[in-house]
Amino acid sequence: MSVHKNEKNGTWYVMVRYTDWQGNYKQKCKRGFATRRDAQEWEKQFLLQKRADVNMTLESFYALYEEDLKPRVKLTTWKTKENIIRTKILPFLGKKKLSEINTRDVVNWQNEIIRMKDTKGNPISPTYQKAIHAQLSAMFNHAIRYYELPLNPARRAGSIGEEESKEMLFWTRDEYQKFADEMMKRPEYYYAFEVLYWCGIREGELLALTPSDFDFERKTLRINKNYQKLDGKELIQTTKTRYGNRTIRIPAFLSDEIQDYLKMIYCAEPDVRLFPLTKYGLTKAMRSGSKAAGVKRIRIHDLRHSHVSLLINNGFTAFEIGKRVGHSAEKITLRYAHLFPNKQDAMADFLDNEFGGEKPGDESED
Repeated sequence: MSVHKNEKNGTWYVMVRYTDWQGNYKQKCKRGFATRRDAQEWEKQFLLQKRADVNMTLESFYALYEEDLKPRVKLTTWKTKENIIRTKILPFLGKKKLSEINTRDVVNWQNEIIRMKDTKGNPISPTYQKAIHAQLSAMFNHAIRYYELPLNPARRAGSIGEEESKEMLFWTRDEYQKFADEMMKRPEYYYAFEVLYWCGIREGELLALTPSDFDFERKTLRINKNYQKLDGKELIQTTKTRYGNRTIRIPAFLSDEIQDYLKMIYCAEPDVRLFPLTKYGLTKAMRSGSKAAGVKRIRIHDLRHSHVSLLINNGFTAFEIGKRVGHSAEKITLRYAHLFPNKQDAMADFLDNEFGGEKPGDESED
């Protein structure tokens, strides 16, 4: 018998033996159950987990999903997943058996998500709805791949929500210069914005930079990490994408500026953050600076768009730009397709010239 009662306080506990994935015999004790039934249900789910049986509840499967996935993703990524699962998925579907959740269950859950309100009483945004559904689908896909679940009911039900179509804003060279002139009153922010605009790097990449990332002889900048703040703790993580690790050339004037900035910093250690700022501080400085300069307000990330736009307008290819900003050429082409010059007329003229101006069937006359 594996379920026992603690006579001292009237609670129940489970003492269960099982075989782990290496074939070793193990023992697990779990205490503090209010009823015998609760203890028996925990034992049942625990053994289903250890056998990777899809008849376990979604709540039990989540423990396996966390064990499998958490070590493989960035902590910030896992925290996002965890919040969605614990607040938007398990309260509705957690007690259902993984193998018995069907398309109808998913549709009913989707309707609950669509009706849900945020803390201000507004409906959840379509973008967030889509992200929530994608997380449920990802859990089912994981169960299919590793635990022999036969199908994904979330895929059959179809998605909800939609991708947010954010307007892509830019500053021209003149607009940025007006802003930069205003920021010169605040040197730390001025140099940070100079790197953002002239290098096109991400905000997190900027905030993770150290003096040792610059090679002033070769005029290069190494980008191999990303700054995040999570639960009040500062984290230095790997770059956002697999294309993120890169070394780029920087213009000579920017190399000189960063060297001037380093002279202003008292005892700048080679491996400390070059810009010990916050994302909020950068946003606030950009807001006040753009207002003082009389230029349109854009987001920090739009400085990256401005850099890409500047390169496109000067004839650089998607491949060349992608290598610089840490994206694939395909993503650059898709995201900025409307900015690349339309070459259709030039292509047609080229083909006309190749054909020599003759039409099929034309016969020359003596």
